[in-house]
Amino acid sequence: MDRIRIVGGNPLNGTIPISGAKNAALPLMIASLLTDRTVTLENLPRLADVSLLVRILSHHGVDYSIDGRRQGEEQDAGQTVHMTAREIVDTVAPYELVSRMRASFWVVAPLLARCGEARVSLPGGCAIGTRPVDLLLMAMERLGASIEIDAGYVVAKAPKGLRGAEINFPKVTVGGTHVALMAAALAQGTTVLHNAAREPEVLDLTDLLVKMGAKIRGAGQSTIEIDGVARLGGAKHRVLPDRIEAGTYAMAAAMTGGDVFLQGARAEHLQAALDILIQTGTQIDASDEGLRIRRDGGAILPVDVATAPFPGFPTDLQAQFMALMTRANGVSRITETIFENRFMHVQELARFGARIKLDGDSAIVEGRRVLKGAPVMATDLRASVSLVIAALAAEGESMVQRVYHLDRGFEALERKLGRCGADIERLSSGG
Repeated sequence: MDRIRIVGGNPLNGTIPISGAKNAALPLMIASLLTDRTVTLENLPRLADVSLLVRILSHHGVDYSIDGRRQGEEQDAGQTVHMTAREIVDTVAPYELVSRMRASFWVVAPLLARCGEARVSLPGGCAIGTRPVDLLLMAMERLGASIEIDAGYVVAKAPKGLRGAEINFPKVTVGGTHVALMAAALAQGTTVLHNAAREPEVLDLTDLLVKMGAKIRGAGQSTIEIDGVARLGGAKHRVLPDRIEAGTYAMAAAMTGGDVFLQGARAEHLQAALDILIQTGTQIDASDEGLRIRRDGGAILPVDVATAPFPGFPTDLQAQFMALMTRANGVSRITETIFENRFMHVQELARFGARIKLDGDSAIVEGRRVLKGAPVMATDLRASVSLVIAALAAEGESMVQRVYHLDRGFEALERKLGRCGADIERLSSGG
């Protein structure tokens, strides 16, 4: 199993190109099941989750091709993938595939909308709490589907098609909003989503669906209206830049000091996180080309933060911000409001010498001037990159184990950081 070796202490200086967003790419790929025409996605990141989802979609009958590298194209340029589901050959999504990635459960929506039935295994994925699918299933039932749980599988049926309805989400759910948008696009009549997620990734999915012929109003707001259509066509769409990757590298630059330009990052997609970073003493300059992140070696100031649905502070940046606060000049409180059990990185950060106490859904972080390198083990995707950030700023050598978590969400991590001066390398299981 691969490991990442890091010798900390080097400031980061240079340019990091921001890849296409994983959290947008996955629902965009799943939307290809809604049509028998070709859906082309540009700027698709090269990630383990993307490769796995290609396998899952192939199981259902999606043919795909990937464009080769073009003359003059940068090494980190995203890939272009063409997906065509001329015929759905299997409406069953088996446990051995779905259990490896939660987002693959969302195939239930296009399979149900297009074929009138779906049998999809209950999902797996990161161990950061139960993250139930009850709101996704509620949305399907509101659209007229019958739902049963049979031997660990969700069996959804709508033999006469889905029907438009009012769907009131009791809490904001990104997955529920994705599923409802895809299902309602082919439902008969009008669907209204209340308390819908407003994340940029939801807007990106909506943009693709509209290009395919869907009729959607209000995306990016808490109320979305969808007029169902009889069929959808093909489309070409460019995946938006990954705001979580951008926020992660911004925090790495803030923690190590230096001057990093995040090429392609969009400030409007992570303004809450940028506002918090500015309060820590980090300098941020936004432009149409990206974000410049600078810290001149001055003290990192402690800031309290609570995660919240967009446009609030993202839960997917909570672990990275906690790593930053371990070197703050004072005490900070970080409150997690989205997922229970998402403080699994605390014990590993403590191995660097971090001082963190848990208090219910909050972590109280007492910053320290010096962290020491240590062997650590990743527990989930975002926790694993928080350990990388801490190791970059720690004195001496660190070894991050179980880096397959990183490969699920960060494209070319070592190369991007290495080009900015980090002493970082991947070691194979024999290295």
